[in-house]
This record gives sequence, C-alpha cells and structure tokens, in this order.
Amino acid sequence: MTRNKLALALAGLLFAPVAGTAFAQNAPAADQGQNTKQLQTITVTGSALPRVDTETPSPVTVISAQQIARSGFTTISDVVRSISADNSGSIPNAFTGGFAAGSSGVALRGLTVNSTLVLIDGQRAASYGLSDDGQRSFVDLNTIPIAAVERIEVLKDGASSLYGADAIAGVVNIILRPSFKGIEGTADIGNSQHGGGFTKKATFMIGGGDLEKDGHNAYVSVQYEKDNPIWTRQRGFPYNTDNLSSIGGPNPETPSNFTGSTVGSITNPATGLVQPLRGCTPNTTLVNNDPANPGSYCYQSLVNQYTQIQPSMEQGGIYGRFTVKLNDTTKAYISASYMQDKTLTVLTPEQIQNTIPVNTNNITLPVGNPSNPFAAPAPINYAFGDIPRGTNYTNHNMRLVGGVQGIIGDWNYNTTAVINHTSLDSNQFGYINYQALINSINNGSYNFANPSANSSAVRASLAPGYDKTSTSDLDSLDFNASRSLFDLPGGPAGLAVGASVRHEAQNDPTLNPNSEFEGLGNATTKGSRDVAGMYGELDLPLLESLEADVSGRFDHYSDVGNNFSPKIGLKWKPLDWVAIRGTYSKGFRAPSFAENGSSSAQGFVTKTPPASFGLLHGGDAYSTSPYAISEYTQANRSIKPEKASNFTFGVVVQPTSWLNASVDYYNIRKSNVITAPDFGSALNAYFANGGTVPGVTITPDLADPLHPAALARPALLTGEYINANSLKTTGVDVDVQGHWNFGSLKYISELQGTQIFQWKMTLPGGIVQSYVGTQGPFNLSSGAGTPRTKGSWSNTVMYGPVTVTGTLYYTSGYQETALDVGVGPGNCLALNGAGTAFLPASCHVGSFYDFDLTGSYDINEHIAVTASLMNAFDRKAPFDPANYAANNYNPTYSQSGAVGRFWNLGVKVKF
Repeated sequence: MTRNKLALALAGLLFAPVAGTAFAQNAPAADQGQNTKQLQTITVTGSALPRVDTETPSPVTVISAQQIARSGFTTISDVVRSISADNSGSIPNAFTGGFAAGSSGVALRGLTVNSTLVLIDGQRAASYGLSDDGQRSFVDLNTIPIAAVERIEVLKDGASSLYGADAIAGVVNIILRPSFKGIEGTADIGNSQHGGGFTKKATFMIGGGDLEKDGHNAYVSVQYEKDNPIWTRQRGFPYNTDNLSSIGGPNPETPSNFTGSTVGSITNPATGLVQPLRGCTPNTTLVNNDPANPGSYCYQSLVNQYTQIQPSMEQGGIYGRFTVKLNDTTKAYISASYMQDKTLTVLTPEQIQNTIPVNTNNITLPVGNPSNPFAAPAPINYAFGDIPRGTNYTNHNMRLVGGVQGIIGDWNYNTTAVINHTSLDSNQFGYINYQALINSINNGSYNFANPSANSSAVRASLAPGYDKTSTSDLDSLDFNASRSLFDLPGGPAGLAVGASVRHEAQNDPTLNPNSEFEGLGNATTKGSRDVAGMYGELDLPLLESLEADVSGRFDHYSDVGNNFSPKIGLKWKPLDWVAIRGTYSKGFRAPSFAENGSSSAQGFVTKTPPASFGLLHGGDAYSTSPYAISEYTQANRSIKPEKASNFTFGVVVQPTSWLNASVDYYNIRKSNVITAPDFGSALNAYFANGGTVPGVTITPDLADPLHPAALARPALLTGEYINANSLKTTGVDVDVQGHWNFGSLKYISELQGTQIFQWKMTLPGGIVQSYVGTQGPFNLSSGAGTPRTKGSWSNTVMYGPVTVTGTLYYTSGYQETALDVGVGPGNCLALNGAGTAFLPASCHVGSFYDFDLTGSYDINEHIAVTASLMNAFDRKAPFDPANYAANNYNPTYSQSGAVGRFWNLGVKVKF
C-alpha cells in the first residue's frame, strides 16, 4: 500500500507518544514503508473502514487522554464544550433554571444539542430523561466515565450516511480504553479564590491480563467528584443582584414589579400607600416613597440571598470491561457501567405574585385575615422566605455492552449489542400549591406578618413538594463488516457494509400535575419507536494522490417512515505535504418524542414591553419592567423529520516534520426545521395593536391596575410544533499544531478556532432572521446567542519531570438583540429602569477570554503531583443583563468568569 509522508504524519495524530497530536517522525524517506507497516489500522469516526491514513476526507479533531489531563478539566462536559465548534444551544451545568437542569450537552455548529450525535465507542447512548426546553433530546455528558477515556474524536461534518439521524452538525465519539494493565489512581482538591465551589475528586483504575499472552484482559475504573455550590452573594456586582438601578437599570425586587420581598408588604386600601407587614429585619432595607408605589417597604435582594452561580453537584460511577481472545482471529468483550449524577438547584423563594399558571398578581388579604390590619381587602406583596425552593436531580445511567470482533475469510467483522437505561429522579420542593395558597389566605392559617410563627405542617401544606422519575432507553444491535476488494493505482479499494436495529423510548411525567404549583411551567414527554438501518461505504484510492469515499444509509423509523442519506468525499494530494479534501452529504434529524409523541412543553421568556406599549400605560412599571411570558407548545404527530445538506472543503498541510495545519470551510443547510410557531412575530403584532399570527393563540395578562382600559400585556402564547423554517450556517475551522525539541526541552503548541460567517433562519413568507454576532436565537440557545468567533491556544513545555501547559480560551462578543423574540437592530433586549434606553448603552455584550495554567511534576516513575490555576488572570464575565440562564452573565461561554480564579492540587500514582 502506497502511503506518502503526509499520511504517516497524520497517522501520528493517534499514535504519536506525545500529546496525541499529528507530528511526523524524523525518519529517512527510505524507512517510510517500514514505518507504515508498524502502524496499526484504526477506524476513525466518520468512516466504517479500518485505515492507516487516519486523515479522511472529513475533518476530525482528536483529543487524547494526555491532552485532557493537561487541560485541567475533570469532566467530559468541560472537555467537549471547550471545543471551538461548540456554539449556540450548548447546555452548561450552570443552567439550573432550565428544563434539563442537572445535565450538560454539546451543540456543534450552533445547531443546538439535538443535531450533534454523541457516541460511546462508536455506539449510540440513551438520551437524558428530560428534554432541553421540553423539546430537544440529547445525551448527558455528565454520565460518561472520564477515567476510562482513551481519546475523544470530534467529527465536524455531517455523518447521517453512516450513523443515521441527528448527526447533522457532527459527531462526538468518546472512545474508552480497550484494555488496561496495572494500577492507576488520582486524587485532587480545589477551591475558588473568591469563596465557594470547593471540589474534591478521585479516580482509580486496576486491570490485568495480556490479550496476546494470556488470552484475556480485564479492568475496572471508579471515579468520584463533588463540587460545592457557589452562591451569588459570594460574588460582586453585577452577578450578586438583579437590582441594576445603580447603573440605570431596573430593580425587579421592588413591589412595583409585584415580585415582593421576604419581609412582605401590604397596601392600605384607603390611601393606596405601601407599608411593610412588619419591621425591616437583617438583610433588608427600608425604602420610602417609591414613585410607583407611594409609601414604604422593606427591600430585599432575593437573588443575592438565595440563588447560585454554580449548583451543588456530586458525580461518580464505575466502569468495567472484560476482553477475551477466542482464537487467533476472534475476540469478544463485555463492558458494564453505572454512573450517577446528583445536582441540587436552589432558586429564589416562591412568591404570591405570579403570572403562571394562575395569575395571582392582584391577590388580596380578606378582612379578618390576621395579617390584614385594615377594614377592607388589602393587596399583599410577599415571598415565602421561610420555604426553600429548588429541585434535587439524581440521574442514574446503566449501560451494558457486548461485542465480538473477528475475521472470516477476507472479511473483518464487528457485532455490538447495547442495553442502556437511564432513570432521573426529580424532587421538587418549595413550589406553592395554588389552592393551598387561596385556602391559607381565606382561613388565615399562614401568618404573613410573622413567618416564624408558622409550623412545619402549615409550610408543608402550602408547598407539599412533588417527586417524579423520568426514564429513557436505548437497546441496539449493530453488525458491520469490511474487506479489500481490488487493487487500484493508489492501493486496494475497501468496502464496508452494516446493519443495525434499535429501540428507543422516553417517559417523562408531567412537571406540574394539574398545573397546581405556582411559578412553574409544564412539560411531559412520552414516546417509543423502533429503527432499522442498513449502510455501506466504498473507499476508492483512484490514484496515489486521489482518494474517493462514497457512503450511504437507509433508515426505517416506525413513527416517521423512511430516509436515505448519501455522502461523497474526496481527498487529493497534489504534493507530498499537501492534502485538499471535501465532502457533500445529506442528513436528517428524526423528531424527538417531545415533538411528535404524547407531549407538551411550557417555557418562559423574559420580555420588556416596547416603548410604544409603555406610552399607552403612562410608562408605569406594568408596561416597562421585564416580566416572564409563557410559551406553551404542543406535540404534533404529523411532524416530519428535518433534512439537511452539508458541504465541507479544506486544506491540510505538513510543510515540515514539526508543523501541520488545516483549514476547513463548512456549509450546512437545514430544511423542514421543527419549531414552535412564530411567537416573536405574534408578540410584535400583539404589542402593536392587539393582533396575532396564524397558529398562535395569545392569552392576555390581568389588566394594568393603574390603566385598566389599556391593552393588557400578553401572558400566555399557545401553538403546535411545525415544519416551518429553514436555516443556513457557514464558517471555517482552523487548526495549527507544532512541536519543537530543544535538547531535553520539548515545546508543543496548538491553535484552534472557529469563525462563523452566517447563521440565518428563514421563516414562512421568506422572512430571514440573521443571528450570528447577536444574542439570538434567544429561545433555542437559552439566551446564549451566537458569537462569531471562538478559539483556544494551548502551549505545553516539557522539561525532564516537569510539564506545564497554558491555554487561552476566547469567545467574541455579540449584540444584545434577538430577532426570534422580536428584538432586532435599533432595539435591545435589556432596557434601563424607565424603559427608555438600552442597557448597556452600547447594546453589546463584550468578548471574554480566560487563561488556564496546569502543570505536573513526576517525583518518580510511579508518583506525580499535579496543579492547575483556572482563569489565572481572574477575568470577569462580561455584563449580560438579557441572559436568563444566569444572573447578568452568560454561563454558556463565560462561566469561569463568574467563578473567578480557581486552584486545584492533586497527586497521581501509577504501578
């Protein structure tokens, strides 16, 4: 088989002993053939054919175990989400207020988590029990055993031609160790400079047996990590409060916005003056003569006291694998894992004033209620500070995999069976039962004036709590085989064929049964289906310098029918050190069970009414303050799969033995995009003249108490999922790697970046919404937006027993606009307290970078000490008042800026 110098260098991407990066070896040209023979073949993500030349026509990024260790990251979530191609729609662990809280997901190309396929050893995994925003299914990265990871391969190209649905934006394939001998363990502790977040973690792995000598190998890995919470009160302004009045912004904690305080206030029905229910207590401040609410009240920052920047998390699990050599050509293995992830999310206390599911903004205490000192019903403003609110999530992931690999005649075959079950226990506490609230107000059983007098039984009757268990299942059987066919000028042609069957199911009970809990939306998902598929791949080395790869897959879904996905790729080497590659493919995404099952979802967006609406209400707080609008979307059993076409074109160069680089352009077009009705246009139409759009029903809020004749603001929007939109995104990935030897000192550098050129959504009627460089798509990305540029630059120095790595991460800023919620150029998602100016004035969220420093020192061949300083320069997260996943910053891209400087110390032993 003819292989040139570039092929050898790129094969080193997986087999070089240093960092797993693609470096050519300094060897004479005459030795290249022997070097080639020494390299084992490997199946690279995106191809079903074993190969020595690991550089396929599709761009693949490989992250080795050594690179993971030097990054300082201790979870698969952090490693994968740091990739420059991860963008809009990615789910961070810090998003504790989302539908899929307690999980983490990757979104390549900004196409949200449902368009990136996550594999473990090339096989599918069961999805998280909850759907993101009650719609998008995805694999929770927190349930993958990092201790056993050998490498992570990221295919940044469409791959439905081999893997079927969901691989539109790309594939993340986590590859676990096939074998292990010896004993290896790590122990680490870490803490934040600014308080909170103390972490402790440990891994242990033990294995024995040589597959070639003993005929078997078995190993077990165990891991554990516990992260303490970081509270907003442990950080400075603006992360520790939602009172932005000091910089001209709104203060939603005051009674004028009906969100109340723990102390509580009541309005004198005779004078209209607000007064505290009792004297102001510690952590509260007496405020007099609020223009919108004359009188006095006790101001308290609920965000400061009760919310978190980082939730409390506890992760752990065990993974084991046993491999046996049956004969000279056949081996079999079985692996099993149990991973558990616990997340405790804490929110601000529940309040009397809510718009969903029952509007209680204008609730009053009747005459005779012990907390009402007046002779007439009195409006009350109150938050239940004596009743903690939040959710305990415990996710159990059980996975059993068995496989046989061997050779029969000229065929290499591989068959794999997977049984994967997840069970997510959600324990909600502190949500107020609407009927119990009304009863307590009418019979006076709850003491608003003196909460300390309330018994635990009274509190329990108001907030009885709710437990549910959400499950998902994936059972699959996959068979594939490959062989050489005939010789071509560039080498032997290769053929791979395969077939698979699988069963998928999800059952997520209702989030809010009978809509009984105030301040809580709703979501329920239930569905199952069977999938059968056949696929094939043909690799044709037409010339020594030209390779063609053709693949295709046919799938049958029991719920949405048939689909065929083809792909063609070309790789041309005009020079020994240059490769030009390109692919064109078709892909699809099958509807999730939330989109076409027995499902529905109710989410919320925070909206500030436009200035024109405020004028109708005299500029009062009702019409100028941000508030939550409910969006209720129902499943559509007639929904069709999303379709996509994907084009890539790139150049790979290896001009010297110590430098290689790649530049790849991507172009993805999606049609039949499944979406909720155009809620943004519906809001615009409603605010303009009380109108709406087809497919959307709007339920208005209660009337403005100060201007009851004016148009009420919208409270609830309802519609079905539809195949309505199309989208296009284009951009370029750059990867430059180099290594230099200076005697006993080695230096490795890698620059990785992604630049998005466009991200456009086309709506029915030809309306085009452009999101790149803005905070849109706001709903799809949890307010994270679509930054144009994301990248990292890693530099490693190795000198004797010392290894030091510094990595700089960068994410560009974006405009604080989002067309999908009706806020485009000339407007801004966040406004000042009066609703008359942008907040910030530039309507722009700044860029963010942070620098991580890690190091290790080998005391001897068995023991090493490790250390890291994350966000070493203590960079602060840019101010983002419109993001609703966190308080005044964007956790998707700048969570480390809210955490601040963080240190870790550890030890690693190996025998």
